[in-house]
Amino acid sequence: MVEKAKRTALVTGASRGIGAEVALQLASAGYLVLVNYREKRARAEKVVSEIESAGGKALALQADLADVRSVEAMVALVADRLGHLDLVVLNASGGLELGAASDYAMQLNRDAQLTLTELVRPIMRPSGRIVFVTSHQAHFVGQQPVPRDYEPIALSKRAGEDALRALIPDLRRQRIDLAVVSGDMIDGTIIVRLLERRNPEAVTARREQGVLPTIEEFAQVVVQASTTAIESGQTFYVGGADYLQYSKIESPAPAPRRTRFGAG
Repeated sequence: MVEKAKRTALVTGASRGIGAEVALQLASAGYLVLVNYREKRARAEKVVSEIESAGGKALALQADLADVRSVEAMVALVADRLGHLDLVVLNASGGLELGAASDYAMQLNRDAQLTLTELVRPIMRPSGRIVFVTSHQAHFVGQQPVPRDYEPIALSKRAGEDALRALIPDLRRQRIDLAVVSGDMIDGTIIVRLLERRNPEAVTARREQGVLPTIEEFAQVVVQASTTAIESGQTFYVGGADYLQYSKIESPAPAPRRTRFGAG
């Protein structure tokens, strides 16, 4: 049985990229980290091994977030083995996969985020936190141009963010905070690599605005949003100074305090 008193964090899509780096950094901060993966078990176990080699604690947990039964099974396992969660980092997203259904982006980036949030609420301890990871292209959709191939993701992630923000009053009554971390294109991520294949001009245009944040830099801000005192609904920005300078920032009620960190 894993120690139940330890602070416990679930990071979705944590077998590689941003999620893996967030998992590593949270483990260094003293969390027992649950490394969620969809199908790449070896990658997830490698992240767990790296955490344990550094003296931390972690478990790999399989669940396809777009499959409700799969998510229910994962949450039930967490409840049985650990008894609680203190932090959930909603990092997993998608929509550029070849052969994906036309509504897959909305299923994953909005519906699955809400489903997981509702399922974990009964096992989250007071002073818990949910952190939603998004992009400037999604956060500012409708205010700034979006690469055509990325548009389904941008719209669905913005819909997911809006839906989560609508839960803030209910979450507050449970003493759970919500934080949002929005970043420019993050160098080295699978999304940027896919966009470079489909629409290289879109990535080049972002690079011309300044150096893109790295995975490590972005993860540092996600961990900061996860572990420091915040006002529920607060947004942390990473990179993309042009978005912040020229965009009209509209604050959904209740209006979040917005904090800017990172490169750019």
